[in-house]
Amino acid sequence: MKKDFFSSDFTLGILGGGQLGKMMLYETRKWDIATKVMDASTEAPCKVACNEFVLGDLMDFDAVLAFGKNVDVLTIEIENVNVDALEQLEDAGVTVYPPTKTLRTIQNKATQKHFYTDHNIPTAEFARFAYASEIEDSLDNGGLEFPFVWKAAKFGYDGQGVKVVRSKADLAGLPPGECIAEKMIPFKNELAVIVVRNPSGQVVSYPVVEMEFHPEANQVEYVICPARISAEVAQKAQDIALRVSEKMKHIGVLAVELFQTEEDEILVNEVAPRPHNSGHYSIEASYTNQFEQHIRAILDLPLGSTQSKLAGIMVNLVGAEGHTGNVVYEGMGAIMAMKGVTPHIYGKKQTRPFRKMGHVTIVNQDIDLARTVAQQVKETIKVVAS
Repeated sequence: MKKDFFSSDFTLGILGGGQLGKMMLYETRKWDIATKVMDASTEAPCKVACNEFVLGDLMDFDAVLAFGKNVDVLTIEIENVNVDALEQLEDAGVTVYPPTKTLRTIQNKATQKHFYTDHNIPTAEFARFAYASEIEDSLDNGGLEFPFVWKAAKFGYDGQGVKVVRSKADLAGLPPGECIAEKMIPFKNELAVIVVRNPSGQVVSYPVVEMEFHPEANQVEYVICPARISAEVAQKAQDIALRVSEKMKHIGVLAVELFQTEEDEILVNEVAPRPHNSGHYSIEASYTNQFEQHIRAILDLPLGSTQSKLAGIMVNLVGAEGHTGNVVYEGMGAIMAMKGVTPHIYGKKQTRPFRKMGHVTIVNQDIDLARTVAQQVKETIKVVAS
């Protein structure tokens, strides 16, 4: 791989123009690395910050192939991309990270779950179905029991493509395609560990974070770092996340989402091969944030420190219920007057209920005080339509 990345004719390609790409671009601009981004939306947040923007469908084989031929290294900020095109680019000598083999495994939740069982990585019991219609037969024949979690095998994100099924009535309206039915786990915490790996084999991981979810939207409301768990449980979570990373042989950032059961066992829920919502706190709280770390990793540069400078909490800013249209952020001045509070606005002009529009980071020496301020932030700022 070409090593002269800075202020040169080297070009980094990013598939996906959303907020994760935009935050990656903060880091490439810091180092004067030229970037080219493709997204299907003319309003993509990345459009204002990259050197070249290409309008194109990320699932279109020809569009992805043409885009990738003109970059030196190609990465993603969303998993829903045409992997066949990426594979052809890899075969033609383009450096693609994460590798397409890793991406194929992760893109399909059923394949991902089989990967865990094949490699003795603890995960919730599940059944795979080619069609959602097969679920009812399995229930009738005793192969499946209520309650369970239905997940679409492909294209789920931000709580979409996931549903808790407690009765046959809940099966109504499920998309017909490939899916999994996962045993409901009585857990006391949802945790996450971000692991970073570069092609030279250097691996680092961030502290375990704790995630609090919105009960209706199935979206993360708060990310808390460090997680309020015992050192023993934290070590167990770290060890399992590192094992997933080792077996998947990803390059870049890998976010490993975990369940802590009532018995303090750790189970892998799912992974994301890119910067992740659970790592946004790192922009203000860590010595090296996850976005810079991803760029370092895919360019095979030395990885930075993952230590936290302060305790950090991230609050997601999502569109308020009942509001669709041109976005207005109410209470910005009030939260900016609070100590240790930094808002991040993603640049999406249209809001709708539960759409991710930004996040706010709260840092403090005291994690409990940070959590109190986070609650105040949540109650003060509103994402509404004009």
